[in-house]
Amino acid sequence: MKAYHTRNAGAVIHSHGMESCLVTMINPLSKEFRITHMEMIKGILGHGYYDELVVPIIENTAHERELTESLSDAISAYPKTTAVLVRNHGIYVWGDSWISAKTQAECYHYLFDAAIKLYQLGIDWTSPSHGLIKKESYRSGPKRRFDVNENAKVAIQSSIPSRKCIVLDIEGTTTPISFVTEVLFPYARDNVRKHLISTFDSQETKDDIILLRAQVLDDLGNGISGSIPIPADDVGKEQVIDSLVANVEAMIKADRKITALKQLQGHIWRTGYENHELQGSVFDDVPEALKRWHASGIKIYIYSSGSREAQRLIFGNTAFGDLREYLCGYFDTTVGNKREAMSYFDIFQSVGVDIPSQILFITDVHQEAVAAKAAGLEVIISIRPGNAPLPEDHGFKTITSFAEI
Repeated sequence: MKAYHTRNAGAVIHSHGMESCLVTMINPLSKEFRITHMEMIKGILGHGYYDELVVPIIENTAHERELTESLSDAISAYPKTTAVLVRNHGIYVWGDSWISAKTQAECYHYLFDAAIKLYQLGIDWTSPSHGLIKKESYRSGPKRRFDVNENAKVAIQSSIPSRKCIVLDIEGTTTPISFVTEVLFPYARDNVRKHLISTFDSQETKDDIILLRAQVLDDLGNGISGSIPIPADDVGKEQVIDSLVANVEAMIKADRKITALKQLQGHIWRTGYENHELQGSVFDDVPEALKRWHASGIKIYIYSSGSREAQRLIFGNTAFGDLREYLCGYFDTTVGNKREAMSYFDIFQSVGVDIPSQILFITDVHQEAVAAKAAGLEVIISIRPGNAPLPEDHGFKTITSFAEI
């Protein structure tokens, strides 16, 4: 019923398929299933081959009715998902019709089965390259080995090489602050009305408006400056758009790090990249560092207040070419505020390392560095042109170039 009420579902399928159970058990701490660069991702609404599919995982309960609250929270936290996994239990899948729900359910089960098999082979299904088996740097490093049960004829992975990750902030770390403040933000502000008018009836924009309505309602209750009520749709398209534009402009001016704004901005920027009006910007030392870390077997993730789509657009459209081949995944504010330690702890649970200190987080913001350190991550602060000054005796290692790492 939560899917019917909050996602306008036309049909919901609940499955106890073995794949949907086993895939939640590979990492019992993970709150998400992630996979990318698999053909069947195209069968999931709103996704393509190059996209990262993310499915939230909630914990099982003794009685199904007790799942209501956590399932509802997952649906709210992942506005693009059409499924929720229940650990050791199964999956809920919804669509606008029984055909859509059934097709997606088949695709989800295929992808879960593929992930399980890839795991058994020691191949990483969460990265575009799907592991380092063919890389010389991997061959010269620690090898995966398998113990074989002769009776069952099953290969069981008995040891996995320790993996380390680097998590990168964008603004002021990989990308000049000026690109965000002087290029991206003005583009979104100047094109928000045009975007809303041209896409108003699309499902994507309807979802964006739902998030904005909820955010503005909360802002009005908290007395946030610049917030104005958004009228109901039956008042008229023009008045709704006028109020949306006013709220978005106020949010951009205040540089608010909120999902509703960041998701809409990402959709506006996508059009800009498609029309060649925008090009992603990174510091000159970034591409070579990404290539070097990737070749050495280090998994690289992005954690930014910008939406995941906005992150992919920046790295996919740079003057150095498409850099997404070096990246394993993207985190945005749906995982939590960047100045809260729990956000980094949740990232630790998702990236497949044994302890938080195996993750290096690089940022230009002191408060983010403090939060990440509190979660147990190794932290380096990036000093780039235009970045805010650091407090005296901040206590963190600093760099001016990724070449120093």
